[in-house]
Amino acid sequence: QVQLVESGGGLVQPGGSLRLSCAASGSIASINYMGWYRQAPGNQREFVASIASIGGTNYADSVKGRFTISRDNAKNTGYLQMNNLKPEDTAVYYCTAALWRLSGSRGDYWGQGTQVTVSS
Repeated sequence: QVQLVESGGGLVQPGGSLRLSCAASGSIASINYMGWYRQAPGNQREFVASIASIGGTNYADSVKGRFTISRDNAKNTGYLQMNNLKPEDTAVYYCTAALWRLSGSRGDYWGQGTQVTVSS
């Protein structure tokens, strides 16, 4: 069994910062890809950022220069540092991971989401 658990969301004023964490646990051999998506009310879930096992990163244009994705492979944990937050960043943030299980099979997993609200 594999679980992804996000944390770090909350209420922040415009211009503020938050750091989201995504901890993967269970029968994990290695994690290939970790990513962050977000979904605002009434909108579809959208890509935010991703990081490959060797560290290559991608960002949505809307967050480039403000958000930084990183990972700690030893801890099976991913992070999303969000700076200069804007009201339009308000959403539920989900992490996802593509990984190899100890059984030798591959799986894709999602966390339960963490709410980020940017408001004065």
